[in-house]
Amino acid sequence: MTTALREAFAGKNVLVTGHTGFKGSWLSLWLHDLGARVSGLALAPDTQPSLFEQLGLARLIDSRLADVRDAALVEKILSETKPEIIFHLAAQPLVRLSYDQPAETFAVNVQGTANLLDAVRRAPSVRVVVVITTDKCYENREADYAYREDDRLGGRDPYSASKACAELVVASYRDSFFKKDSRVSLSSARAGNVIGGGDWAKDRLLPDCMRALAAGKPVTVRNPRSVRPWQHVLEPLSGYLTLAARQLVEPEKFAEAWNFGPAPQDARTTAQIAELAVRGWGSGRWSSADADPSAPHEAGLLKLDSSKARARLSWTPAYGADQAVAKTVAWHLAAAAPGFDALAFTRRQIEEYAGTARNPSADA
Repeated sequence: MTTALREAFAGKNVLVTGHTGFKGSWLSLWLHDLGARVSGLALAPDTQPSLFEQLGLARLIDSRLADVRDAALVEKILSETKPEIIFHLAAQPLVRLSYDQPAETFAVNVQGTANLLDAVRRAPSVRVVVVITTDKCYENREADYAYREDDRLGGRDPYSASKACAELVVASYRDSFFKKDSRVSLSSARAGNVIGGGDWAKDRLLPDCMRALAAGKPVTVRNPRSVRPWQHVLEPLSGYLTLAARQLVEPEKFAEAWNFGPAPQDARTTAQIAELAVRGWGSGRWSSADADPSAPHEAGLLKLDSSKARARLSWTPAYGADQAVAKTVAWHLAAAAPGFDALAFTRRQIEEYAGTARNPSADA
């Protein structure tokens, strides 16, 4: 994997929007280590601690603090950084926060995406754009069914609806401006519930688990029977990188929507994931939160079908849910010890993942 990706990205100008966030930080570091010249466009980190700061990424990449809602500034940054490849991750990413800030969620996730793609129209350097959305962009019937790329889009909560809208924006720009023979290959990517070291966000299961266990407190689990497609952060990132690499070579063939989810058996309940976290930490316990009838709606069942990526990109998950949780817990256990070197530890986990992805039977 590393050799093929290095051949694709070494020496390329790559822009990552949302580079100060959890996924964006992992992706920016991986791209930097593959030899890409990485620029970032995002707001300042909104968590404390922040993975972006722990990794010292401001010293490794060209970090630009900017708001994707500022269309003129987005266009200016593209003109200055001259990216050949763009990964668009900048977003308001939290379901529960979207109930508190619905208009802002739509502004960032929908108008921000349109602003970026409009700037791409006038940026002659750009060849490939991968817009990152979510598995929650589908109209979720909460049936025992894994959603495919051609299933209907929708969203009951503002976050999910905003991401469905972003997918429509992508499709519209592709059909209107980036058609056959266009210089730009535009795709979208939909991943499952992503976990991994350095996620410090509120109202996410694994970060909540890590904070509680580090503080010696019991883990409180909302909706313990809810089923999600859990995956380690490096799984979808490897999918995004693989997709962009293929778009560089065959731009028209891969300018589509893609799912990057875990194997079907790794759709687990929140209770099962919490139990794995407690077991991996070596102490602690979890308990179910009392049902709150006034709590905002959250989906009870969601699965992804990634057979298209397996068949056409030769992409397959390298880690099962057990390994994904174990890697996450290992990162946070190390972070809780004196002298933690986040950059070295995160790089080691990327190297371990790449080795396992080359040889799925390897014990990473």
